[in-house]
Amino acid sequence: MQALPSGPRLDRIALKWHDLAQRRLDYYTELYRSGRWRLYYTQERFAIRMLDVINAAKKWRDLAGLPQTEAPPQSSQRDDTMRPAA
Repeated sequence: MQALPSGPRLDRIALKWHDLAQRRLDYYTELYRSGRWRLYYTQERFAIRMLDVINAAKKWRDLAGLPQTEAPPQSSQRDDTMRPAA
């Protein structure tokens, strides 16, 4: 009989899913910042989707055993506050 996967292998899987959830969060954040979300969503629908994306990223972070961060790491050095583009 084959043994179940070991703990470290499950940790790697959780990390991969966390990376995917984080990329999805980054995509929706950029969609918000650029204002392009208005092409695809109503304000209410986008808010619901964004909360779902944020919660999924948090859950995968917890499952992967990563520490909570106060601010997400920024890929650029500019000031990117959460506001739609003009």
